Amino acid sequence: MDESKWKEMESKYYMHVANRYPMVLERGKGTKVWDTDGNEYLDFTSGWAVNNIGHSNEIVAEAIAEQAKTLLQTSNVFYTIPQLKLAEILIENSVLDKIFICNSGAEANEGAIKLARKWGKLNKNGAHKILTAFDSFHGRTISTLAATGQPKYHEMFMPVTEGFDYFDLNDIQSVKKIIDKDTVGIMLEVVQGEGGVNICTQEFVQQIRNICNQENLIMIIDEVQTGIGRLGALYGYEKYNIEPDVITLAKGLGAGVPIGAILAKDEFSVFVPGDHGSTFGGNALTCAAAYASTKYILENDIHNEVNELSKYFMDKLNNLISEYEIIKEIRGMGLLIAMEFSADISAEIVSRSNEEGILINAVRPNAIRFMPPLTVTKSEIDQAIIKIKNAIGKTIR
Repeated sequence: MDESKWKEMESKYYMHVANRYPMVLERGKGTKVWDTDGNEYLDFTSGWAVNNIGHSNEIVAEAIAEQAKTLLQTSNVFYTIPQLKLAEILIENSVLDKIFICNSGAEANEGAIKLARKWGKLNKNGAHKILTAFDSFHGRTISTLAATGQPKYHEMFMPVTEGFDYFDLNDIQSVKKIIDKDTVGIMLEVVQGEGGVNICTQEFVQQIRNICNQENLIMIIDEVQTGIGRLGALYGYEKYNIEPDVITLAKGLGAGVPIGAILAKDEFSVFVPGDHGSTFGGNALTCAAAYASTKYILENDIHNEVNELSKYFMDKLNNLISEYEIIKEIRGMGLLIAMEFSADISAEIVSRSNEEGILINAVRPNAIRFMPPLTVTKSEIDQAIIKIKNAIGKTIR
């Protein structure tokens, strides 16, 4: 079937919840994908920071194939080996003690909110309010939408879940002003991905940790996009020399399969049977894939190699500032990077980039985002720079 027929099928059957890029992707390998017309693209979106070790990674593919022939799904009232192996590797390489495995980032954040509220009921006279940052993004369920500090996402879905308040990123006074007797915790992305790749300062994150200690609040780090190597450490919090009380994971955890997780220190792990659960969360297939991917990253030191790749890529991008006045700023950490412009040209830049053979994301009207696989090579980064230069040149000429 040709490309137009697939698009007709999408228009006929699928809810219009995304403005899709024009190509119909058919296969991928490593950093590259191909569409149904045979066109090749460098994928610097990685399934939205998901395919951390590239498309069709053989280690993950073998783990999925073997598990599919062995055991796919059981209820969580049974022990399963892939789930426990994944739990062990994640906990033993973190500062956390207990884990719950679910299906997505939104589910992980929803569960963390529940965990915090139960802890507040047991330990803080029913305190339930969670503070999050403006421009944060924590999910699209009705509660994680409320946690998201972007009012534009709330407007059509009111009333969203109550019990959230918002502060300005990197402004500790703005945090202190909204803490009251009902506050139970603070949820923070150390790098706001969907918000435009906005980076927390070292000082701010450490101040949040101090406030949580002083006020007896839970510190929740949303690592849905920043976890599993994306920032140049297995977990993003490691870049800030703090120990969170709870973290959430998803995206890169599964290397392409849908999975999420909540990790918590013992004192905050207050769920008991009946409090929380998931039919598919922690199923054998997704856990086998996530374990294989995490093990691969750790054994090959990929999360640390990201730091060198990040410097290489950032240096190349910063060099473009002197060539193109329209580029305002390059910012990022690890392989989560944004290019901001002085005009709202992101949509056209993305379109031109597609034509040049690279997939990127318009994270804001005036900013694009790069999220290549953590296994991207310097040669592929060089190719990407050429394609981006061509796209910018065609946009502003």
